[in-house]
This record gives sequence, C-alpha cells and structure tokens, in this order.
Amino acid sequence: MSKLPEFEIVASCASALEAFRIVSRQRLDLMFLDIQMPELSGLDFLRSLRNPPKVILTTAHRKFALEGFELDVVDYLLKPIRLERFLKAIEKFKESCGFVKNAEYQKNRKLVPDHINVKADRKIYKVSLEDILYIESEGDYVKITTPGRVIMSKQTISSMEKELPGNRFVRIHRSTIIAIDKIESFDATMIEIKKRQFPIGRNYSNIVMKILKA
Repeated sequence: MSKLPEFEIVASCASALEAFRIVSRQRLDLMFLDIQMPELSGLDFLRSLRNPPKVILTTAHRKFALEGFELDVVDYLLKPIRLERFLKAIEKFKESCGFVKNAEYQKNRKLVPDHINVKADRKIYKVSLEDILYIESEGDYVKITTPGRVIMSKQTISSMEKELPGNRFVRIHRSTIIAIDKIESFDATMIEIKKRQFPIGRNYSNIVMKILKA
C-alpha cells in the first residue's frame, strides 16, 4: 500500500469478529476480505452486513468467484496476488465509486451519522445511536428505549430499521431491533439486555446467530 499514498490502512483483522468490530465503529471505503477465515467465512460475513463497504475478495480457490460476484464485490483476487493484478483491482475500486484525489474525496464523502431524528409528541427528538438499547413495535408505534428515556413514535418498525446502521443494530424478531453492543448474554433463542430477555424469531435466527457468533 506504500505505492498508494491516497489510501490509509485502518486495521488488519484475523477473524470476522475482529472485522465486525472495526466495521461497527467507523466508516470504511474499501475492505479486502479473505474468504476462508476462522468460524465464519468471508462470504457469510459479507452477507451479514446490511451496508457493507466496497469489497475486494481474496482467496486461493477459483470456485468461490461466482458466489463472490453475486454479492456485488469489486474484484476477486487469487493468491498468490501479483502486484499488477492488485493495482488493477484498486483501479476497479476507484472507478466503481467515482474516486477522485484524496483531499477532495475526504471533503465530499458523507460522514457516518451518530444519531437519528425521531418524530414524537409533535416534536423531533435527536436520539444518539450510542444511547439506544432496543426498539420494539407496539401497534402503529415503535418504542425506542434508552437508559434515560422511552420515546413512542408513530411509524413501523420496518421503516425504523432502514434508518439504523446495520453494523450496529440487528432485527431479531418481527417486533424487535436490538443494539448489538448492548447485548449482555444470548443463546439460540434469547438475547438479554439490561436484565430483560428478548426472544429471537425463528425467521431471524440464522442471520442473528451468524452476526453474534462472528
């Protein structure tokens, strides 16, 4: 990467769990993802991300190429990776996102939001993502619970889900969204936050377990 001064390496991870922590904390523009990793494959990890960064897959096996491109990756590098092939993948990334000189790119790119605006009681509340513990559906309303308050907003839980970053929140039931970093314990059927237990819906179980065990 020394040949590419416009790029900055922010982390190198040995597992999907380490990578998930990085993706949860900051906005990434590009991720090199090895397909074969401990516990959770790179492809399954990529599927678990609701809003993943651009991805270049790396592997020693050609057999995963089609599956990788079905996930809309930028490129697919076979090991051992030659420098000229690596640089070609970087050029593909630049073309895919309209990459310009780094200073202009940094100036114009969107910052990761740290809050959501929620309509309730004829007001708009600015709710910090860091404060949200869990969100529940109650009829025509959603109930947003934080350590200091509960907000009832007239909207569907599906519309609320679209407002939340997928690397920080996960829907575990048709009526429940939880903050991943607020989980205190879990098993195959239940998640506990602040001594309250939430059931994991059968239709959500597989993806929830992949995320939590990553």
